[in-house]
Amino acid sequence: MDIIISASPLYAVLVSLLAVVLIGVSGKNPNLRESWTIVAALIKFSIVVSMLPKILDGKIIEYTVFTMMPGLDLALRVDPLSMFFALTASLLWIITAFYCIGYMRAGKEKNQTRFYMCFAVALSGALGIAFSANLFTLFVFYEILTLCTYPLVVHKQTPEAVRGARRYLTYLLGTSIAFQLSAIFLTYFYAGTLEFTAGGILAGSASNTVITIIFVLFVMGIGKTAIMPFHAWLPAAMVAPTPVSALLHAVAVVKAGVFTLIKVILYVFGVDLLQELGLGVALAYVAAFTIIVASIMALRQDNLKLRLAYSTVGQLSYIIMAVALLTPSGITSALIAVMIHAFGKITLFFTAGAIYIAAHKTKVSELDGIGKQMPFTMFAFTVGALSMVAVPPAAGFISKWYLLLGAFEAHQLVLIGAIVVSTLLNAAYYLPIVYAAFFKPVPLGEGTEMHEAPALMVAPLVFTAIGTLVLFLWPTLLFDLAKLVLASVMGGY
Repeated sequence: MDIIISASPLYAVLVSLLAVVLIGVSGKNPNLRESWTIVAALIKFSIVVSMLPKILDGKIIEYTVFTMMPGLDLALRVDPLSMFFALTASLLWIITAFYCIGYMRAGKEKNQTRFYMCFAVALSGALGIAFSANLFTLFVFYEILTLCTYPLVVHKQTPEAVRGARRYLTYLLGTSIAFQLSAIFLTYFYAGTLEFTAGGILAGSASNTVITIIFVLFVMGIGKTAIMPFHAWLPAAMVAPTPVSALLHAVAVVKAGVFTLIKVILYVFGVDLLQELGLGVALAYVAAFTIIVASIMALRQDNLKLRLAYSTVGQLSYIIMAVALLTPSGITSALIAVMIHAFGKITLFFTAGAIYIAAHKTKVSELDGIGKQMPFTMFAFTVGALSMVAVPPAAGFISKWYLLLGAFEAHQLVLIGAIVVSTLLNAAYYLPIVYAAFFKPVPLGEGTEMHEAPALMVAPLVFTAIGTLVLFLWPTLLFDLAKLVLASVMGGY
């Protein structure tokens, strides 16, 4: 691939950091403060999109910010894999920005200026992860993302929020420093480089035992994937406002986790090495366990956000299982699911926030007949739920289909069984909500008149629901990018 030296990826990272300053100095003028958020989001997305034609043309964009020492650079690289995460995060920030305005104003939330500032830093961290050229750069932005989202989780400053945020920080910082950083040091010691390279950098550099240890350290150290037993931070973080939950579960944090693991699997270890050692299959089975257990736990939750949280734990492990299969269809499923899951899950969290603001309801058992009162919201919820269950015409069907194909290619009948069982469990904890909302009567004492959340909340959730349908009907861009990634990591594919 041709390499283009350009500062565009740096600008994409920095634009929201500039917005942090402008948001901070505009704190006493809410309209101006929120305008800076939207302007920055639009500029960030425009910069990302401007790089897309070059990537689709088979080129790679690189930029070295500075060199700490020989072989240790803070460097950015835009390739087809980067674009899956960058496009998702930058586009959904625009939508989330409008939703935040509606939610924060309707809920009369405190510390809104701090909220928008931290949100902007989080998007810089997410784009930094997406465009990282090496493990060092990725680790720096990975930690930035953890630290800047802590104030968002603890936003309400209640005892419950403090406990949830403390668990959030302990899990994510603890796993990354204890395990991920150790894996990075070992990788540098044995491979002599931290550069992401198609085909991997560890083959032939150490014994099979050492490589296995490094692999296990990476899996445990990338805590943002929420793979069990390192998942408890995610349900604990549900104490945060709903826009933060959407950020954690769809736009930035968990996608940073699965993206990082995909990057490590394909560009640090490589498909051939992991197949030779059988480590991909082992990880796929761990992911299958997480999927089943998380689905059962979701089924037991009456709190809507907690049900969505445990659903996220399971859905992330679908992506991990897909890439761990190390087959063309499996890797394709993992790549396209980064965006597909983001649209479906952010829709669900948006609807949970709208229900809370408009109807002051937080429990699944309270949603009988709410489809008559909030038809737009519950239409969007239905689309998001169908995507999670993998029912066409929601886009989740495509990624689940390729996951099944990948399991067939790998001749993993047990994993196929796990996918089928978990899909039934997904249906069991999502579809009764849809049925109750539209087909059960409204409780006595409640009217059937329409009472939606503010338009700035409803419009984004309808947009993301429609986006979930559009991704099913026109997934061409996703497959074009996936083919480029496969061509680079699987040789003659």
